[in-house]
Amino acid sequence: MIMNKKSSERIAFFIFRLLGFSVLALLLALLGFIVYNGIGVINWEFITTAPTEGMTAGGIYPAIVGTLCLVAGSMIVAFPVGIMSAIYTQEYARDGWLVRFIRIMTNNLAGIPSIVFGLFGMALFVNTLGFGDSIVAGSLTLGLLALPLVIRTTEEALKAIPDTYRTGSYALGAGKLQTIFRVVLPAAFPDIITGLILSIGRVSGETAPILFTAAAYFLPKLPSSIFDQVMALPYHLYVIATSGTDLEASRPIAYGTALVLITIVLVMNLLATAIRSYISKNKKQSA
Repeated sequence: MIMNKKSSERIAFFIFRLLGFSVLALLLALLGFIVYNGIGVINWEFITTAPTEGMTAGGIYPAIVGTLCLVAGSMIVAFPVGIMSAIYTQEYARDGWLVRFIRIMTNNLAGIPSIVFGLFGMALFVNTLGFGDSIVAGSLTLGLLALPLVIRTTEEALKAIPDTYRTGSYALGAGKLQTIFRVVLPAAFPDIITGLILSIGRVSGETAPILFTAAAYFLPKLPSSIFDQVMALPYHLYVIATSGTDLEASRPIAYGTALVLITIVLVMNLLATAIRSYISKNKKQSA
């Protein structure tokens, strides 16, 4: 009987290890494929110039700037709204039907296809509010797309903070709002950063929402205001890979664009992870 249990454990661990290495191998194969096909076009000119000759030559600088503007704008929208919403549902609202309804609708919102967000953004921000195809319309649409993820991760981060933190703060005479912003949020912030990392990774690669709200087919200049249309890496990659003037000539540029997009997401994630580690380290030292 004992041998059977040990054998079962070995088999289970072997299967788990095999699945883990399979996922890692798949990820490395995907990254290796993109790097192998795209590294040849990566140079300073490719990073710092605009596309030319029907997007079969030149660089992707306007698309890089447009992507960074849209990601930054969406986080400015999603992060504070998501955190405030999570604070309400977790710290203020009573655990009743209203909170359960909000959480169900938040989960449903997270499962809506991104193309629906794009159509909604076009109807509301582009047409009704009159923003037109612009950075602000695209950022608001991407912010709505990232909002459910920020809310859920923030709720879990707040839920993980022991109630002794709150009761200790109350015992020292602090109010509820002061306790939340001086005690609970700083303790939960490293985990809240996780939601920011996941949100950045999602919105930076979305094509459908910006297709209707912000992205331009070809616009070899930088935006001058938040009401300007922009190029963006995901849409630019889609265009040159499917409907460019010369698909064969633009294929290396497509791989190079994909490599740059992956690199930008990786750098953003590493930066957010470094901030999280720094905050966690300071929290442990002050404890």
